[in-house]
Parts: sequence; structure tokens; C-alpha cells
Amino acid sequence: MTESSLSQAGHLVPPGPPRTAAAGLFRKLVTDRLALLTSAASKYGDAVRLVIGPKTLYLFNHPEHAKHVLADNSANYRKGIGLTEARRAIGDGLLTSEGELWRKQRKIIQPMFQSRRIAQQAEVVADEAAKLVNRLRAYSGGKSIDVVQEMTGLTLGVLGRTLLDAELDTFDSIGHSFEAVQDQAMFDMVSLSMVPTWAPLPKQWRFRRARKELYRVVDHLVADRLACSTDGDDVISRLIASTRQEADARVGRQRMRDELVTLLLAGHETTASTLSWAFHLLDRHPEVRARLREEAVEVLGNRPPDADDLHRLKYTTMVVHEVMRLYPPVWALPRLARQDDEIGGYHVPAGADVMISPYTLHRHPDFWNDPDRFDPDRFDPDRQGNRPRYAYIPFGAGPRFCIGNHLGLVEATFVIAMVTRDLHLVGVPGYDVVPEAMLSLRVRGGLPMTVHEL
Repeated sequence: MTESSLSQAGHLVPPGPPRTAAAGLFRKLVTDRLALLTSAASKYGDAVRLVIGPKTLYLFNHPEHAKHVLADNSANYRKGIGLTEARRAIGDGLLTSEGELWRKQRKIIQPMFQSRRIAQQAEVVADEAAKLVNRLRAYSGGKSIDVVQEMTGLTLGVLGRTLLDAELDTFDSIGHSFEAVQDQAMFDMVSLSMVPTWAPLPKQWRFRRARKELYRVVDHLVADRLACSTDGDDVISRLIASTRQEADARVGRQRMRDELVTLLLAGHETTASTLSWAFHLLDRHPEVRARLREEAVEVLGNRPPDADDLHRLKYTTMVVHEVMRLYPPVWALPRLARQDDEIGGYHVPAGADVMISPYTLHRHPDFWNDPDRFDPDRFDPDRQGNRPRYAYIPFGAGPRFCIGNHLGLVEATFVIAMVTRDLHLVGVPGYDVVPEAMLSLRVRGGLPMTVHEL
């Protein structure tokens, strides 16, 4: 089937591959999710129907489609494929919860992410970025380092100090534990959660051990906060106050665990991925790196940045946005239709899995010239023209817009400016840098680079 067709009920349904292609589509779902979405959009257009085993996935790839699903008619959609299964791995935190529970959780945590408060934390972000520069400088001229690992350490440090009032560098197991948790979440997605987590498989064993370790970490953080005599202005203190209201202490404890595990994952993984992709792209585009360094030297001199520098680091901000266009940390926004709907003239039945993919939307040729090219000038405020608002959604959109966007932008802007001003990170020749679509869009297998002083 290569053309739109009518269902038995007479509704217009999107075009897509024939049912005989299901086996090949499933292989792509397992091995290369980005290729699955990209090829489908390229071949069939802005609306595609993909039949993959017992699942039928509706991919919509137009800004108006994204606006409808994520904002205008968001009440008709709940979290879908991938995130539904991820609930088994990370619990009912802000990323996966729904309805009244989600609204309650968001109300508790959102004040910690207000732009005014994040601006007050700019000094902390700059301090962590300076520590990163010093760590990287120690490797100058020596063997390669894994940039992904270094950026993960940075973002965990920022997360701990800005939101949790805790030093997370003493918990060196967090990064490895989340690797196992993400592997489990993706495994649950492709297996439709049909394999119980207690099954005696190596993957399941690693996941159970990783989840136990993450619970140990968050329980330790909570115990430390409870030992304090005064309430603090941080996420842990707010969660403690909230869960005290639970009638069942066990329910409160699990809700606390789920929320903190989710915060640890979402709070460090996405920005670490963005920074890793940034240094890879800057290595491949020396003209962009040179212009970025020139701005950093002119604006900052030898000092660390502060909150007032954010609007002065104009080109650096453009670089950050272009990195997130090409490699959006949240590559897919899956939803499940509660009731029948119509999107772009096509019928979407109740219970259908619907996908909005920032990765494919950000490369749509109708809205981005030469879409695969790295060009930060696309985000020059004087050159953006009439591009639709929903053509660029790196933080999602609508009610579930990412609350961490301000902190993520401050981190990325400060770190890129400070590292590029002082150091040059060079990719290892011959190393194949490949995107891997997990819960975030990360670099598969890490990113080895060598460090050179300027």
C-alpha cells in the first residue's frame, strides 16, 4: 500500500508499507529506530501508518500535526509506546505518570525550575563548568577521553547542586546504572513488556541490580535530608513534605523513589547528550568552532560567565539550538489516543499509537533548507523568517513541555563557551560516531576525543 486508503468504516487512513513488511519494520524498530522513522517519512510523507506485529503506529511529521497532538488536543493523548513500557523500569515519575498524579508531581517540582531561580544558580553552573575544564585540561596531549562520560559527570554535578542540594560525584554508579535501566526500557518497548523482569536473563539481572543501586542512592539522599534540622529549598525537601501526606508510608516511599530516579535520569542524560553532540559537531566544523571561541573570548575574557552573559553569548546560543535541531535529546514523543481523532485529514482510532518525532520534524525539507547541514545561523533572530512554531520542538510542547529547558540551556551555553575558549577537543580518527535512540538520543558506545590546549 503506497497510497492513502479507506478503512472498513470509510475513514481515510494514512499511507504506509504493506502488512507483509512487518518483519522488516520490526527489525528496524529493534536495531535502528531513527532509520525506521526517517525512511517512513521520506517515502510516504507527513502521515504514515506502520503496522509492526500487533502494533499499528501512526507517524505524523508536520508542525500542525505536532501542534494538534501535543497542544491543541493534548487532553486526548496520554504517554504512548516506549514511555508506557519505561514505567516498568523507572516507575511513575514525572516522565511517565499521567492525569492527576502527574499534575500533582509537576506542581511540586516546577517551582525549582523557574527561570528566575535558575538564573540565581548560574554561578553554580559556571563553577561546575570550570571544574570540567580543569579535568579535561589534565588530559591535554595524552590519551583520549570519553566525552559522553565527562559530560555525564558535569551534568550530574550541576543537577546535584542546583536541584537536590547534594554532591552526586560520590555516587559513581549512577551513570552505569542508568545504562542498564535504559536498555531495559527499550527491551520492554520492543518486547511489548511480555518478558517479566524476574526472568533469568542477563539483561534482566543487570536491570534488577541497577534499579536496586539507584534506589540505594535516592534513599541515601533522602536520609541525609531527613537528618537535617531545617527544611531546604530543593526538590528532595519538597518531595519529603509532599509524601508525608500519603496515608500509606510505603506508597509515599515508592513515589519518592520514582520521582527522584526520574529526575536523576532526565536531569542529566538529555543535557549530557546535547553537549556530546555539540563537541562532535564543532570538531567537524572548525569554522563554527573558531567563531564560537571568538565570541567567548570577547564576551567573557578570562572570567567565568554569569546570568547576564546568556543574552550576550548570542552565537553560542545559536550553536546550542542547531545541535538540538540535528540531535534533539528527546527524539520521539509517543502518545496513545484516548478517543477517535482526525489529524491532517486522516482518521486516528481510539487506542492508536501516535508518534511525533522531533528528529524527523527538525529535518523536514519544507521547513529547513539543506536540513542535514550543521548551520547555527539558522537560529539568527534576524534570519528565521516565518518558520512555524512547531517545526522546532527540542523540549516538546504543550502541557508536558520539559520543565528543565532553562537549566539545560544555561548548562549547554556555559559549558560550550568555556570549553571552546580554553580547549580544543579532537575526534579520534576512524571512530564511527553513530546516534542511538534510547530514552534520549545519545552517542552509541561513547565519544572518544583527545584534548588540546589553546
